[in-house]
Amino acid sequence: MTNFEGVVPALAQALEKRGYSELTPVQLAVLAPELKDADALVSAQTGSGKTVAFGLNIAPTLLAGAERFERGGTPQALVVAPTRELALQVKRELEWLYAGTGASLASCVGGMDMRNERRVLERGAQIVVGTPGRLCDHIGRGSLDIKGLKAVVLDEADEMLDMGFREDLEYILKAAPDSRRTLMFSATVPRAIANLAKRYQRDAVRVSTAAEHSQHVDIEYRAMTVAPNDRENAIVNVLRYFEPKNALVFCGTRMAVNHMTSRFANRGISVVALSGELSQNERTHSLQAMRDGRAQVCIATDVAARGIDLPNLELVIHADIPKNREMLLHRSGRTGRAGRKGVCALIVPHNMRRQTERLLSNANIDAIWAKPPTADQIIANDRERILTDPTLIEDLSEDEKPFVQELLSRYSAEQIAGAFLRQQLAGQTAPEELLDVAPSEFQKKRRDDFKGGVWLSLSVGRDQNAEPRWLLPMLCRAGNITKNEIGRININQADTHVELTPACVDKFLAALGPSAKMEKTISVTRLKGAPSGAREGGRSEPRGRSSGPAGKPYQGKKPYEKKAYEKKPYEKKPYEKKPYEKKPYEKKPYEKKPYDKDARDKKPFEKKPYEKKTYADRPRPSRDPSVPARGFVKRPESDDGSAKPWEKRKKKSAAIDGIVQPWDKPKKKTKAKKPHKKKLAKLAAKQNVGGGGAPKGGFATPKRKNPRD
Repeated sequence: MTNFEGVVPALAQALEKRGYSELTPVQLAVLAPELKDADALVSAQTGSGKTVAFGLNIAPTLLAGAERFERGGTPQALVVAPTRELALQVKRELEWLYAGTGASLASCVGGMDMRNERRVLERGAQIVVGTPGRLCDHIGRGSLDIKGLKAVVLDEADEMLDMGFREDLEYILKAAPDSRRTLMFSATVPRAIANLAKRYQRDAVRVSTAAEHSQHVDIEYRAMTVAPNDRENAIVNVLRYFEPKNALVFCGTRMAVNHMTSRFANRGISVVALSGELSQNERTHSLQAMRDGRAQVCIATDVAARGIDLPNLELVIHADIPKNREMLLHRSGRTGRAGRKGVCALIVPHNMRRQTERLLSNANIDAIWAKPPTADQIIANDRERILTDPTLIEDLSEDEKPFVQELLSRYSAEQIAGAFLRQQLAGQTAPEELLDVAPSEFQKKRRDDFKGGVWLSLSVGRDQNAEPRWLLPMLCRAGNITKNEIGRININQADTHVELTPACVDKFLAALGPSAKMEKTISVTRLKGAPSGAREGGRSEPRGRSSGPAGKPYQGKKPYEKKAYEKKPYEKKPYEKKPYEKKPYEKKPYEKKPYDKDARDKKPFEKKPYEKKTYADRPRPSRDPSVPARGFVKRPESDDGSAKPWEKRKKKSAAIDGIVQPWDKPKKKTKAKKPHKKKLAKLAAKQNVGGGGAPKGGFATPKRKNPRD
């Protein structure tokens, strides 16, 4: 029995059943006595067993001296992972590790049924593993009670910050009790993680292994330079040359993943895709196909760069160069895990070589620079693999010998060998012919390879907003050449003249094809000589600046002469204090102005007579300005004095001045409202006193009295 010192007995038995003979450096480091019941910030290489490490570290805190967990109860440990795949993988690892303790585990990840997760949490789970967004949803809805948490683990914390989960993480940590333990695990510890640890950890212990700052010994890094438009063919040749059980190809965008997946599927390669736009069910099926051997290649975005563990992954290809060293290390760390060897290949276009060199230098990686495997190398490698096939050197069994003799009697040895060769190569795709366009070495001196340069005319000019910044990459991409083979670029009003080295002209025109067009619309024509105003002898001024007959030749830049700085000595001037002169105060005499009552120009008050206005004289607003104001109409007085001097016009009277007023229109007749049923029922009850009341569901009609009674 293997003795794992400092490990809980139930977990030690699980490690022994799993086949562990010794622990990794990071797993030994987290079992140190000073880390017991303390916060920790741990960093180690990818594939070093960090999941088992924090499982061993938090076990004494969760069990508290007991051998098994009690049934039910609230969660005691919370593990947060950046992606769904990593969260489910962590759950599987902790399930076999805590199998002897009777622990119940639950997962809370996006893309899964939230009702099932809620039912599992209601039954009781000691350890909960999930992604930040789904955990916040459960906490906000009250289905996840984290008041009894003893430990919180942030796995790949730097990736969660890069993915924009800072607010979710802060929400979870603030909702957790203050007495909890907080552990952060990652392969790299940038400044953002250090700041987060200072804010939410108490006296955290920093744990780092000795191999953290050195190159991964189980990963072989290779950088392969290709032409910018030959990337997919180079990836096919790399896959054919190494023939891995499983390979992972990383792309920068989802569109690139979809494009490359369709291209490889058309070539007969068993390929699956993994990106953020797929559902959780599709992503799970893709990873399971890789584990079962039903798929050989997985083309993925950076969603698969963290924590994904594929046992048979032997090759990682970077189709797009990573943006930083952390992403390079995490992508490459999918292979070479748990002591297994792996190869990491970077497909580097010629124009990105210096950028890739700086990236490898920052990551402390010494890569082997070479070209991708050629078709001849792949064929030779296939033959070597067939010759060393162990099935050829195995002894024949007694059951196989009679049939072998029958084959030799019916067919010749050459025919049998040919059939075996065809069977071995039946499922293999044909290798690709790559372009050999290695860039020439950089020269600081004046170049002489443009003497006798060949000029080309492009059917695009200033009228089409032509600029060297997009013409130059288009020429390199369409003609399979490099920028060092392009000389002067003279942009005219209707066309553009480009100078190329004589050695690359035939290759450039052959790449364009018989149509001699770039981007399907720009025609390319070879000129017999140099255009007017162009000089021979290489590129002597920046691209895109045309020099006519009146242009002055470049005379060279004068060296910068730095003038010596002469510091003048500081001379302190004497301070002269001027005497204070107090001015005498002159008080002016007060002159009182005489008050003249008659001098004011005041008009006497004049009282105006009151004029009483009649009601008809008052103005009345009208709704329509074209309609005269309606008022009272004055009628002439009759002789007998019976008529009133003022009489209001009736509504149905004739229109004023022949204009029909809106109020003269007759109103619509409304129907009389029927009495309510309740009122009719009451009336019927009163009239039918002593007759048994109204029948159920309605009212009784009153009975008529018989006149004979």
